[in-house]
Amino acid sequence: MKVSVVYALPTEQVWLPVTVDEQATVLTAIHGSKILEMYPTIELDSQKVGIFGKITTLDAPLKNGDRVEIYRPLIWKPEDDDDDDD
Repeated sequence: MKVSVVYALPTEQVWLPVTVDEQATVLTAIHGSKILEMYPTIELDSQKVGIFGKITTLDAPLKNGDRVEIYRPLIWKPEDDDDDDD
């Protein structure tokens, strides 16, 4: 079956079509896409993943046409929030 793996950085986005077997999981698709070789900074043990915008687990089963998403960590510090309205 055909699925895709997507990952977005602030300056670029990647969409990789992948053919996987019928028992494939989110992790199977990620490995099949070779995205971890392209972006070695991805840390699946700490970054969230999803299917079509819904957070899921790495062992979640896939259906034909699913879009696997790897979410980058959002980093926000209070000092980044300039509130000049005070």
